[in-house]
Formats: sequence, structure tokens, C-alpha cells
Amino acid sequence: MTTYNCDVLIIGGGMVGMCIAHQLLERQIAKSIVVLDKESELGLHSSGRNSGVLHAGLYYKPGSIKAKVCVDGARRLRAWIVERNIYLNTCGKVIVPPRQELDGQLDLLAERGKANGATVEFWDEQQLRELIPEACTSSGRALWSPNTAVVKPIKVVKRLREELQEHGVLFLIGKSEWSAEPKHRLIRLAKDEQVSYGHLINCAGLQSDRIAHQFGVGREYTLLPFKGLYWQLKPECPIQPRSNLYPVPDLNVPFLGVHFTPSADPNPLISIGPTATPAWGRENYRGIDALEPAMAASNLAVLARQYFANSGGFRRYVHEQAFLAFPPLLLRAAQQLIPAVRAEHIELSQKVGIRSQLFNRNTQRLEDDFLCLPGPASTHVMNAISPAFTASFALSDLILDEASQRMEFG
Repeated sequence: MTTYNCDVLIIGGGMVGMCIAHQLLERQIAKSIVVLDKESELGLHSSGRNSGVLHAGLYYKPGSIKAKVCVDGARRLRAWIVERNIYLNTCGKVIVPPRQELDGQLDLLAERGKANGATVEFWDEQQLRELIPEACTSSGRALWSPNTAVVKPIKVVKRLREELQEHGVLFLIGKSEWSAEPKHRLIRLAKDEQVSYGHLINCAGLQSDRIAHQFGVGREYTLLPFKGLYWQLKPECPIQPRSNLYPVPDLNVPFLGVHFTPSADPNPLISIGPTATPAWGRENYRGIDALEPAMAASNLAVLARQYFANSGGFRRYVHEQAFLAFPPLLLRAAQQLIPAVRAEHIELSQKVGIRSQLFNRNTQRLEDDFLCLPGPASTHVMNAISPAFTASFALSDLILDEASQRMEFG
């Protein structure tokens, strides 16, 4: 029997999990750290599949955890990226109202952004056209966020892992089969291996609720997966926006709508998306891969109840975003931002992700903020959705501020 002993065991080698490992070392909270991941490579799920946008902090309610960590997290991640000469597309972001009645939401976004410490400014139609000549604003106004940037997230994930390994963090990857013994602070792996820990931190992303349930934590919560498909402008398309172009979002639902995003390349590809359609499995990225029929049926029943109750503006989500996987509907949404885009200009992108929203069975509502729950010698990071990648360093500090008070090891 091989036993790995550590002060802290982190389940999940995504961005949040690795940033927690980084901050455990930086703050000298723990000396020995093990990161356990079920995949043979890191970044195969949310951390490596997200858009790579470093959000500026405009969308989040002041006082929420997202608002507290986004601006500082983006500043710290950006500095970390620049120090390592990882390519960063500092293209900014412009937000436009696709319909006249949405113009007032620009003022709300500006107020939130300023309250959260973000830099924003209002533009007129001429300024918008100078940046993106083909872009359209229904009201003649737009909101400019100069500090929004884009990076290739998988490059960040790989570099962070390399640095953590150099500082002694042990990665146990490809460990998909294991069982937890919370009373003994033990994780039993296959092939006569086990991990003995002082404190466990669950950062398992798409699987975080299932792992929390093994520790008797958060049984009222379940994750609802939504698939994010992307299309992209063909390289020969005459329309090539130089900046992120977003619609004014419906702040009552957790999705930002179809938008244009340049990649982090010297000659960027322009993504259009993502969709936000119910997924048939937590890792159902393509076709019939990783289907979970029982889970999908249960989740569709939840979504149907949300629709008929119109909880959290969910009916509008269904009408405007749930079916954007159909190319004509996605194209129509894209044309609200750039009317000149045509079907012959776009092609399906290889990029696809899953966003899992946390659903509270007690309140019958989707959780709209990060959630961190204590357990037996453990901490469980739940609902680590956007802007978790952007905010990872600051979010990790917030998690450790609370969790370190309950850690018991030498």
C-alpha cells in the first residue's frame, strides 16, 4: 500500500484548485500539498474550455462574492500572465443594446462596474464604429470596458501546473476511481494507493456537488449543466471585430448572450457564442459522448418548473437563449450586434464547454454567486462559474481566509 501524506489535498486540478495550491504556498499555510484529478491531463473541462476572457467586473451585484473578487482577481491574473510572457490580447470590450428598451441597462452596468472598481466609459455611435465599423447599437450608445482582455486559458493552466510542481506540489492525475473516508481523513485510490490529508478542498467543478455529498455537505444542491457551443467567423470573412462585442445581458439570468470574442493570437479568430442549451451530461461536449439520461431527465423537469414559475426570469432565457444551438437562431442573435454577418461568413468552432449552474432544491432557484461550504476536515467550493477563471487568485484568498481557520495539521 502506497500512502501519500499531505497537509492539504485538493480535488480538482482546474484553475481555482491550482490557485488555492499557489496561495497555500505563497501564504505559508501548508507545506505539503497534493492535487488529485480524475483526468490524465489538466484543463480538459471548464478551466481549459472557457472563453479566456478576463472580465472587468461590470455584471455583478455590488457586495456579492463575484463583485468582491473579480476586479482584483483580473488585475492579479493579468500581471501573472504578463510576467510570464504569455500572449494576452488587450482588446477591451464594448457592450451595446440590441434593442432600444435595453438602453437603460447600460446605466445599471456602468453603476455596477464603478461600484466594483472597474473602469468604464460611455461611447456614442461614432466611437463604436471607429472600433468596430460594422457594429450596431439600437440607441446610439455603448459601454466601453478598456481593461477586458483575452488569454488562451489552457496555456495558463499548463504554466501554473509547471510552477506548482517546481515548488513541490504533487499531482496525482488519471485517478478517476476513489472513495472517501471523511472520518479518517483518507481517500482510497485504486491499485493499493491512498492519500492521508489534514484538510481536503473540493474544487471539482462539474462534479463538485457529487463530491460534497460524499462528505454529507450541500445535499440540497445539484448542478444543472448547460452546453456552450461556439461558431466563428471564417478567416476570409471581411468582418473581423478587433474587440469583444457583447449585447446588454438580461441580468436576471446567468448567461450573457451570444457575443463576438477575438482569440488570444497575433491573428485572432473571432468566436461567436456561446450557446446556453441544456446538456445531456456534465461532460457531454459532443454528440452522444458522456450521456447521463437519468440526470438529464431530472434536470429537464427542474427547468420546466422554472419555466412555468418564471423563476429568476427563466422564461425569457428559454425564449431567447435555450435554442441558440440551432444555427439560424444563433445567426439571428449575432446579427443583432453585427447585421452584416451572413451564414456564409461563419463556421462551427471546435471550442465547446459546459457551464454548470448550481440549483438549490430548497429555494427552487439557481444560485447566482460563488458558494463555499464547510465539511468534516474539508471545504467545498461550489458554483465556481464565470468569472471564476478571471478571479481565481482573489477567490482563492477568500476561500483560504475562511478555510484556514478550520485547518488542523502540523
